[in-house]
Amino acid sequence: MTYQTSFTAPHFKASQIGQQILDAGGTASEAMVAAAAMIAVQYPHMNGLGGDGFWLVCKAGEKPVAIDACGAASHTIDVPYYQNKYEELPACGGESAITMAGTVSGWQQALALNGGDLSLQTLLQPAADAARHGIEVTQSLVNASEKTFDRLAQSAAFAKTFLPEGNTLKCHDVVKNPALAETLERLAKVGLDDFYRGETAASMAKELAEAGSPITLDDFHRHTAKVMDPLTANISTGQLYNFGAPTQGVASLLILAIYDQLVAKADSELDHMHLLVEATKQAFILRDKVVTDEANLAAPLQSYLNEEWIKDAAARIDMTQAQPWPHKGKPGDTIWMGACDQYGTMVSFIQSVYWEFGSGVMLPSTGVLWNIRGKSFSLDSHYHNVLAPGKKPFHTLNPAYAELADGRRMVYGTMGGEGQPQTQACLFSRYIYQQSSLTDAVAKPRWLLGRTWGDSTDSLQIEGELFDRVSPALSAMGHEVTRVAENNELMGHAGAIVLNTDHTTSATTDPRSDGLATNGENLS
Repeated sequence: MTYQTSFTAPHFKASQIGQQILDAGGTASEAMVAAAAMIAVQYPHMNGLGGDGFWLVCKAGEKPVAIDACGAASHTIDVPYYQNKYEELPACGGESAITMAGTVSGWQQALALNGGDLSLQTLLQPAADAARHGIEVTQSLVNASEKTFDRLAQSAAFAKTFLPEGNTLKCHDVVKNPALAETLERLAKVGLDDFYRGETAASMAKELAEAGSPITLDDFHRHTAKVMDPLTANISTGQLYNFGAPTQGVASLLILAIYDQLVAKADSELDHMHLLVEATKQAFILRDKVVTDEANLAAPLQSYLNEEWIKDAAARIDMTQAQPWPHKGKPGDTIWMGACDQYGTMVSFIQSVYWEFGSGVMLPSTGVLWNIRGKSFSLDSHYHNVLAPGKKPFHTLNPAYAELADGRRMVYGTMGGEGQPQTQACLFSRYIYQQSSLTDAVAKPRWLLGRTWGDSTDSLQIEGELFDRVSPALSAMGHEVTRVAENNELMGHAGAIVLNTDHTTSATTDPRSDGLATNGENLS
């Protein structure tokens, strides 16, 4: 039994290499590793080897498996030092680079779970070649360069690669990272574990220390990816899956589960928006009270995905009145990608350095740009996400998967920090409940409640044409609304793949990105 293959990513180069691996008979995990390496090169402002990743590996007829490839805070970090020096954790530099980079361990674990016969060289060499010969800068990278200039321009190693002659990037500039090319080629030759327990690890630990980071070689040696069960929610249209702690996957599931209780009342696009926004508020209030490192949870996150809690949350929603807001949002830059291989295995994958270009700490010998995920910690000792040695920070990242009651299977997701659960709910509900095409479900104008990408407003932000149609009614309900431009990158880079019951696939990518959705030969 074979299936049509498919791949989707927010940069076309990643989609192309992912599909090439699938066409060569590779597994979904092999295709995703190759694409993850490529997009780390093509979209360095959003993700990279110095960041984190989360996987759902979903084999046909089996329960999906989750891979936690996020790093913890340094095991020897001096928390009182940070609390005495800073009101909040720093936004750049070595002292902001406080958490281990986990994404490469996720590649390693995904290949162990769903690997094939292709060599690491086959998977990583295209990305290495791109890093060596250079990538062409797109508008997304320009936007990030301009936004981060004041924060990161003083970092000499960062500026050498990403600020030519001290200036921000421009479209069609070429960015080369030969040190990263050599790192990818070394990992292909000696194995991915070298990133944590070999010469690559030793080099990175030395340069992190020189930059002022508290991360040590022992932190590299301690790190491994974790295989775990995903969270799940049962709704009228099927079974939903997402990632557990330390991510906001519980919020993504709750939004759709709450909406599923109320969807019969949604007689219009206005109702659809209002109910999803109000469900988002209910889910975010819970999320911000409870989600932290799994080791520090007060109760298992799955316990909140029960029928009683969901019905109570739905009952708190008024069809005609918005609940007062704002709520402090969490920014984040990320990439989501999806794959389906000839065996019917689907992968939902997300990879990030958190803020654009992470900490700005560029490690010269390896070309690795380190994450700033530690910004999710608080320095308030009374807060559940307070910084602590060896603790994992809260993550906005959450890859989604659904097994629909009619037999279809679906991977979907987006970047966008606070917007990720909202965009997931928007595209899923449009496709499943409103029966939009998959392309329209992603491409049509969207909204965002709260902040993302470091934005300064907590209002309900709505893309132009949709704002013009619904804003008077939403304002009358009590929503504080703001108009933003059409096809706004603020709304995230969404994508999805659906595996149909006839073994064909449907795939889409977001017009707000530089992405591409591909389909291989129908093998069924």
